[in-house]
Amino acid sequence: MQWWEIISDALLDTLKLFPFLFLLYILIELMEHNTRVGRANRALTGKWAPLVGGATGLIPMCGFSVMAAKLYEHRHVTLGTLLAVFITTSDEAFLVMLVSDMSWLNKLVSIVAMCGIKLVIGVGIGYLADALSKRRAAVQPLPEYDVHGHHHDHAEHHHGEAAPADGAYTACEHAHAEKWYMLYLVSPLLHALKVAAFVLAVNLLFGVLFGLIGEENVIGFLQGSGYWYQPLICSVLGLVPNCASSVILAEVYAMGGISFGSCLAGLIVNTGLGILVLLRNVKDWKRNALIIFGLFLLGMAVGYAVNGVELALPPLNI
Repeated sequence: MQWWEIISDALLDTLKLFPFLFLLYILIELMEHNTRVGRANRALTGKWAPLVGGATGLIPMCGFSVMAAKLYEHRHVTLGTLLAVFITTSDEAFLVMLVSDMSWLNKLVSIVAMCGIKLVIGVGIGYLADALSKRRAAVQPLPEYDVHGHHHDHAEHHHGEAAPADGAYTACEHAHAEKWYMLYLVSPLLHALKVAAFVLAVNLLFGVLFGLIGEENVIGFLQGSGYWYQPLICSVLGLVPNCASSVILAEVYAMGGISFGSCLAGLIVNTGLGILVLLRNVKDWKRNALIIFGLFLLGMAVGYAVNGVELALPPLNI
């Protein structure tokens, strides 16, 4: 096991994510203090939100799942939108398939089919989750501003803290008291560094685990797991909040080691690094456990269903 390679990979993955984190926290501040950016947020809370979230999740970047999770933590998106992004996220899997040795027709069919299935399921689950949980009603409304940008809602601080009972200051006065660079640069930078440090620690942990186990052993285990055990095993692998899990799933599928349905199962469960943002909030561990377990059951169900269809249909020679 090459320790320096594990450390460098973890650092690189974290560095790739950091710009998303920094911009995300700037966006959150702007959404809570700026009218124009706040209006744009309505696309994430309106009736099209799960569809927009699902389509965004298809972009092969783990940063979007992280952004969705953080916006959900701040109650700027619904549970349905979060799930839509999580389900459609595939991290780097499709990029791995594109550069694999599969025929171009096989690549095209596989990627388009996976994207289509994940989008339909993600959007459907998103709307269903919003309808059942009624989370939409709990989304925090954005503050109102006049033409000068003055905040009129003094009920609570922009970070969710109640205003002082003695009226010592209001949210408007507090916003003016803070320098713009502290609010829109320094504070987002500090928040991004904290999350990045957590992500780096997790990346190092799973990097060491994969290094001790050996990627070849993981691939061999998947190849020899059997057609009807693959969806279960791939779903477990998909739970790993690291890009290595999606890469391995894509590599083994490209080599013909696992079925289409099994690969799809793992990629549905895989949320990139987004789930790490939720896991940092240990107070809501029951909610987080329910989301993870729900994704796991969904991935297995889809995997077994697709495998069953594959067995029933004649093989495609592409």
